[in-house]
Amino acid sequence: MKIEKTILLLLTVMSSCLALAQKKELSQARTFLKNNKFDEAERLVTPLLKDTANRLDKRIYVVWYEAVRGKYNQANDRLYLKQRQDTAQFFGYARQLFTILETLDSIDMRPDRKGRVAPEYRDKHAAYLHTIRPNLFNGGAYHVRKANWKEAFNYFEMYLDCARQPLFSDYHYDSTDVRRPEAAYWATCCGYQMHDPLLTLRYRHEALRDTLHAALTLQFMAEARLWTGDHEYYLATLQQGFSRYPQHPYFFPRLMDAYVSRQQFDQALAVVDSALAVNDSSELFLFAKSTILLKLKRYSECIDYSTRLIAANDSLSEPYFNAGTAYLALAEGLNPRKDKKLAKAAFSNARFFMEHYRELMPDAKDKWGPALYRIYLNLNLGRQFDEIDRLLKQ
Repeated sequence: MKIEKTILLLLTVMSSCLALAQKKELSQARTFLKNNKFDEAERLVTPLLKDTANRLDKRIYVVWYEAVRGKYNQANDRLYLKQRQDTAQFFGYARQLFTILETLDSIDMRPDRKGRVAPEYRDKHAAYLHTIRPNLFNGGAYHVRKANWKEAFNYFEMYLDCARQPLFSDYHYDSTDVRRPEAAYWATCCGYQMHDPLLTLRYRHEALRDTLHAALTLQFMAEARLWTGDHEYYLATLQQGFSRYPQHPYFFPRLMDAYVSRQQFDQALAVVDSALAVNDSSELFLFAKSTILLKLKRYSECIDYSTRLIAANDSLSEPYFNAGTAYLALAEGLNPRKDKKLAKAAFSNARFFMEHYRELMPDAKDKWGPALYRIYLNLNLGRQFDEIDRLLKQ
């Protein structure tokens, strides 16, 4: 019993000593604040928070806040007067102020012994942070320009997170802040630049409200889905992107590749027709339709679209290959005895287009070589056949 009383007495004495030491340090820190020695004040109070017994002491956070606010104001004055000042440090002070006061607010809102909640600082601190909140956005933009993607993301995330913080409940940022969609876009962009799918997708819904950058947001979302191997969502995002931006260079070709890789040619054709309905003279869309028709073995239609594209631009190589391949398939599908003249005409047309393809793409021997081999063989062109035969054997 005596031992327990002794221990209790020692604990009481130690607690009293710690309280006196804390009171002394806080008093000294406040003196530093009065003398504009903000660094000294911060260095004095922050170690107090290492003691778990002090982490709910509002007085420490208030002094810490005043110290950082003093440094923030000094840095702001130097920037305004175009004096030497580290810009990243200035924005860092702003972010630190939010961290300190959001933590203080969570302590300030703790109920007392009777369950009552009477925040002492919320209105004053929320009003102050509201005035400097644009510098969270500006800090993010600053780090974007420096390609400091992680730092930039942290600023935009804190900017967006204000809407969730009870400290700012009276400001309704989720409905009143017109820059939230843009901040969400830049956070999405930063996540993409870091090749982090989780960060890329975190604010995607808000980012899509930024109409200026919505196409890029969808592109980043699609890439993030691809990184995670989520091919169904990747395809869905491509569909959404193409639906909203049919002529954007990212969505259409990848959507076509996705369908073709799955051999879903009917779906691919539907996409092409939708694209042509928007722009019926697009070389990309016309070539895509020619290619899909070839895969669907609709050879006559493939030839029509290929020749239409060649008439518009005869320097394009692939339409010649598609038309030549289609004619070759038609020729080989005919009965050489019953349809001899038709077959010869089809082989001759195949030769015309495939030889043009060879002229335009001399290094694509793996494509035109086997085709010309069969064409020359069926047309009994001995000299040309021998040349192709030698090339293929090399």
